[in-house]
Amino acid sequence: MKLVTFNIRCDFGQDGENNFEYRKDLILKKIAQEKPDMICFQEVLPHIAKWLKENLTEYYVIGCGRSPELRDEQVSIAYRKDRLNLMEMQSYWLSETPYVPASRYAEQSICPRICNEALFEDLETGKVFRIVNTHLDHIGAQARILGLRQILEKLKTEQLYPDAPTMITGDFNAEPQDPEFEILKEYPEYTNVTEHIGITYHGFTEEDHPCSIDFLLVKGDIKTGEPVKWTDKEGNVWLSDHYPVCVEVE
Repeated sequence: MKLVTFNIRCDFGQDGENNFEYRKDLILKKIAQEKPDMICFQEVLPHIAKWLKENLTEYYVIGCGRSPELRDEQVSIAYRKDRLNLMEMQSYWLSETPYVPASRYAEQSICPRICNEALFEDLETGKVFRIVNTHLDHIGAQARILGLRQILEKLKTEQLYPDAPTMITGDFNAEPQDPEFEILKEYPEYTNVTEHIGITYHGFTEEDHPCSIDFLLVKGDIKTGEPVKWTDKEGNVWLSDHYPVCVEVE
């Protein structure tokens, strides 16, 4: 199975040739070439979610916005209709009250942070696995620590297929050497398969404080290939201000 984590860029204040409007064709062409079985998107605004559903016709696209009205940014999961069967899905907020829409930690920025979790059956192999897609806070390190710990602790309480192999993916807004990743020492069952991926955020310029902030953590009976960055560019137009990261999963 081919899995991609893809911060598609919400385009707040983004003018010029890397506005989403001008990246659409390149994004669709790359997805058609690679044919991933699952794409975990971050920074998906309502108009982008609508576009994904209209154009990724071989996929189902699930998720909701992080605002009280379930609008605003979401962390969508797109999965191939002919390869994966959705068994269970839920969205929750990274906060002390995770089932209160738009709730957030006191240490957090003004942006609520949402998590999209789903249990799938692989129709080709019969394997059941769990995927968690998220986008941690962009300002508060303590909020990122709290959010990541919340996800890891919640996964201990699953009722349906509690021992299913698990993958956590998304934009963590922290680098491997940052304190946020120290808590993974408390959860040695998880492996960061993208720890050495290198730069994933480039800011459309390759000079805008490039950093490594997009990851895949795995637990259980999962084998992964070497992660690959999608570095496609046409002229000055990029897929996103992040390199999507693609991993083969068995």
